[in-house]
Amino acid sequence: MSDSRIAQALGAGLVLPADGQIAVFGPRLGMDLSALPKNRLVLITGMKPDMDGFTAQGYACAVAPQGAFAVAVVIVPRAKALARAMLAAASAADLVIVDGQKTDGVESILKDVRKRTAVDGVISKSHGKLFWFAPQGDFSDWAARPSQVSGYVTRPGVFSADGVDPASALLAEALPVLTGKVADLGAGWGYLSARMLADHPGIKALHLVEADHEALTCARENVSDARAEFHWADATVWRPATKLDAVVMNPPFHTGRAAEPDLGRAFIATAAAALAPSGQLWLVANRHLPYEAALAAHFVTVEEIGGDNRFKILHAARPTRLKR
Repeated sequence: MSDSRIAQALGAGLVLPADGQIAVFGPRLGMDLSALPKNRLVLITGMKPDMDGFTAQGYACAVAPQGAFAVAVVIVPRAKALARAMLAAASAADLVIVDGQKTDGVESILKDVRKRTAVDGVISKSHGKLFWFAPQGDFSDWAARPSQVSGYVTRPGVFSADGVDPASALLAEALPVLTGKVADLGAGWGYLSARMLADHPGIKALHLVEADHEALTCARENVSDARAEFHWADATVWRPATKLDAVVMNPPFHTGRAAEPDLGRAFIATAAAALAPSGQLWLVANRHLPYEAALAAHFVTVEEIGGDNRFKILHAARPTRLKR
């Protein structure tokens, strides 16, 4: 949220009720929420790094709204289906405030809302918009509903919600025989884990580590094998109770619109720390991402074992014990 937009709105006709809970849907760590009364806020987020960060700052947090709230603040995400689902949940409030960047589709959301209810005010600033309204129309058809993708369950806003990610499919086909204790870092809705458990009977335990609570909920539905263990956790800091034989991953490389290879590098560091001395890592990445240097810093051997014109599959073995 842009503090300048919410502060400007509060000085231009937006009036918060004197009491009642304020639910903030989809806040992102680093946002300035100081224009809102902290003691009344409940931040609704399923992203573990964001929840951990906000909790450390003293905010009340939850993965879903609980009880009644007087005001709902919706931070527009990039996925339109998720934005609509947030608004459907937010419409239970007496006052709804929507804030977002133009690049995230806030103008499209504003047009859609205006087809259903009157909008009381709009603030345009800093390449974004903030608008507010008292819900009158019906938003129930925007509520989040699961989808079926190639026999798997997905939900709005999760990575690759509309189909199997081609990089994950490529990695699944390229894996050698896996045995022992394995982790899937950034497991998403569980496609890669489901494939590994089906294709590799020698796996004794498979840890699905995923920061997105909604994606992990899907994974629990998609992966019913008793060998699976589910962890709602930030993969950049997660550690297993005992060292692993293998790590497999298709690491995310965006937190916004720009590519951020440091996120993938942090996954590589986690893999190295989680593996036994003879452990191995397999990862798939877009060809332009420079992960080879990070792999070489954390493993004795690194090689490219496959891929296509879009993706590369990298194998690393024998983690080094660098101080981190």
